Amino acid sequence: QLLRSELDASEARAAPAHAETPPVMAEELGRSNAELARANRELEAFSYSVSHDLRAPLRTISAFSHAIVEDLGTPISDKVQDHIRRVLAATSRMSDLIDALLELARISRAPIGRHPVDFSHLASSVMEELARREPDRHIATDVTPGMVIHADGRLIRILLDNLLGNAWKFTLGREAPAITVGCEHCEDDVVYFVRDNGAGFDMSQVGRLFTPFQRLHSDASFAGTGIGLATVRRIVERHGGKIWAEGSTGAGAKISFTVPENR
Repeated sequence: QLLRSELDASEARAAPAHAETPPVMAEELGRSNAELARANRELEAFSYSVSHDLRAPLRTISAFSHAIVEDLGTPISDKVQDHIRRVLAATSRMSDLIDALLELARISRAPIGRHPVDFSHLASSVMEELARREPDRHIATDVTPGMVIHADGRLIRILLDNLLGNAWKFTLGREAPAITVGCEHCEDDVVYFVRDNGAGFDMSQVGRLFTPFQRLHSDASFAGTGIGLATVRRIVERHGGKIWAEGSTGAGAKISFTVPENR
């Protein structure tokens, strides 16, 4: 009985501390939400600044480059033509880079809406679109039918645009280019993958593959911004999944990822 009384007294003393915990937690949660909202507003402002303030000089450079060509009249020396071409190519690449950075920023904060997505149909649609852009290229494609993924359809489309766009790009020049989209079962996870037999990469450099601005191929070999796979990784991670890559120089690459349904 004495022990019971002491326990009751201890619980009584502890009760106020426990009672105070929810308000304290609510206050901390409120502060965290306010900080997050402020960070999102700052990111919105930064995105606008990038979109507007950086694009304006690019448009000016491009416009004056064309004006120079018109003012010079014809004929224009090969040297001048080459200089102008380089300027326009650089402005175009910078514009693409800005677009890629803005997309990465949007994906980082966009709300995730999960629903069943016909992954097979979406992959086939992306490859059909790539084929329409380059009708002279003939690539063997294989998409496993019936793949359904519970995810944000808009983000999965961006993921496939990047993965299949890379596979399409890096198979250029192969004798029998081939791209495969499929899935494998590994323990309790479904692992989705995009595989190609293109340029591949050195596995010792795999750690750089999903890092922004890290490119394993030169612009002279394959154009790009170095943002695409970083965007893909962000999409997978926002769905609670994992992503990894396997490859070999000159023997193609395989990008695999998971998208757990319960996260």
